[in-house]
Amino acid sequence: MKFLLPLVGASLLATLVAFAAPNPDTVVALDGTGDYTSLQEAISKAPMQTDPATPRWVIFVKAGTYKERIYVQRERGNIHVIGEDAEKTVVAYDLNANLPGPDGKPIGTFRTPTVQIDGDGMRWENLTLANTAGPVGQALALRADGDRLEFRQVRFLGWQDTILVNRGRHYFEDCYIEGHVDFIFGAATVFFDRCHIHALRDGYLTAASTPKDTPHGYVFADCKVTVADGAKTYLGRPWRNFAKTVFVRTELAAGVRPEGWHNWGKTDAELTTFYAEFGSTGPGANDAARVKWAKPLTAEQAAAFTPAAVLGGEDGWNPAARP
Repeated sequence: MKFLLPLVGASLLATLVAFAAPNPDTVVALDGTGDYTSLQEAISKAPMQTDPATPRWVIFVKAGTYKERIYVQRERGNIHVIGEDAEKTVVAYDLNANLPGPDGKPIGTFRTPTVQIDGDGMRWENLTLANTAGPVGQALALRADGDRLEFRQVRFLGWQDTILVNRGRHYFEDCYIEGHVDFIFGAATVFFDRCHIHALRDGYLTAASTPKDTPHGYVFADCKVTVADGAKTYLGRPWRNFAKTVFVRTELAAGVRPEGWHNWGKTDAELTTFYAEFGSTGPGANDAARVKWAKPLTAEQAAAFTPAAVLGGEDGWNPAARP
């Protein structure tokens, strides 16, 4: 299995050629050599365009640590953000759910994201999105509320609740995602293609809240799961009772618990969730020990879990066949 992270020292020209992207419309650089020193400012000045047939507005972000919160409003979703280097181009902030808000009450999980995307059709590539609050409770690196969002060769760093895929359809390709408790969660339909998922401590990789009658929740295909030394993790637990999560041809480290899945103390969820695996490998693969309410897949069933089938929807979206 080949993972493409990190792309180190890529020049602007090399990056654009590698991603087959057009020349940037805007350059962001902390040292003042670009059009803006803030990524949020560059996004806020991008044209308001929502037509997916319109070419994306391209923002190139030079290496550096941008300590700022990013909000992408719905009218500006059609943007392509490309970092100069996946490890050295970092967008980071440190809010957590226990911090007091203006009313003196804790701000809660949903108000903590470093990056929040309401717009549709956005693409992020070759950079790091991080919540640096540490192991202090819920602290989001990403909140995804748009539709047709793409993340390619992006590193997501956090602890609890690293990524909230709240709604819509999303595609993650060759990404690195780390955390320890429910660090991929939400109601969206998501395809993780050749991603590296890393558990930092005891916990749960996923907590899907797939709505009832939604065809797909999370699909991990040809991925890799690693676990910190001495830690143990479940593949997932149901935030809502109709959670759907599937692992196909994924390499699982020894720290993956033999039972695989947890019911979150809700025995009724065992009747309604769809948790399944096919072709798992590595020391954490253990079909015989998995909970009895998990679903084994046949080769034919597993072959049906493609980006086009999972994410297609009414508009036939297939980000794996990107231009």
